[in-house]
Amino acid sequence: LRVLGEGGFATVYLGEHVHLGTLAALKLLHLSFSPEDSEAFRKEAQLIARLEHPYIVRVLDYDVQAGTPFLVMSFASGGTLRTVHPKGMVVPLPAVVDYVTQIAEALQYAHEQHIIHRDIKPENLLVGARQEVLLGDFGIAVLIQRSRSVSTQAVVGTAAYMAPEQFRGKPCFASDQYALAVVVYEWLVGERPFGGSFVELASQHLLTPPPGLRERNAGISPTVERVVLTALAKEPAQRFGSVKDFAQALAQASQATVSTFFSPGRLQADPLPHQPIVTTAAVASVAS
Repeated sequence: LRVLGEGGFATVYLGEHVHLGTLAALKLLHLSFSPEDSEAFRKEAQLIARLEHPYIVRVLDYDVQAGTPFLVMSFASGGTLRTVHPKGMVVPLPAVVDYVTQIAEALQYAHEQHIIHRDIKPENLLVGARQEVLLGDFGIAVLIQRSRSVSTQAVVGTAAYMAPEQFRGKPCFASDQYALAVVVYEWLVGERPFGGSFVELASQHLLTPPPGLRERNAGISPTVERVVLTALAKEPAQRFGSVKDFAQALAQASQATVSTFFSPGRLQADPLPHQPIVTTAAVASVAS
């Protein structure tokens, strides 16, 4: 019916089923697959299609025609969170906590199915008809990496959210937690922790401690800052034990912030119980 969006690797169309009249999103990947790649794509699509969760975009069908792969997915009528919150916009903490709770629930489910998303960013967070957040583009990063026509330089947009171990070619479940933490950082201060070319981004994610959130937004509590910096630790083992733990810690920090705000006698919120705390200095130590 019309184009919904277009990026470096795909064009998304709104389509209508010729018999049922139902709407769906059609994602055509700008990749050329060999027969071997097509078989890998089929297996990847089968894995993604098995994901059934209220906060995950459903994959309804897939195919490869004339060497071009495409996916048919459920249509999210609310667009993406990038559209709702454009670059540079600061998102209120309660809204961030609400988003992260839903996203983490979807990611936790996927991780329990032994699937890593690999490409968490606002453009892949969609808004459903009931204003729920829907996680999309599972496996797309894998399909892109399989294509021999894609150069390293072409992934600059995604590199801004990539965990250090992804640049080493060793993604893990904690990589999704790191990427989600970059998104949270961006929402809370209005900019991502790192910027620049692909090489510059890779170097910073691998070696440079992220600037403290309070340096860019003094309204953020030390407790919330510590939670985000923990999830942004360079080494996966230094992050929270799971993405669900990260979401719960952020929610607790948010509640502590509200409690502190309404309790003038308290100087700061209590530390999070039983959660690892990584300060900027500790992250620098890990990086070195």
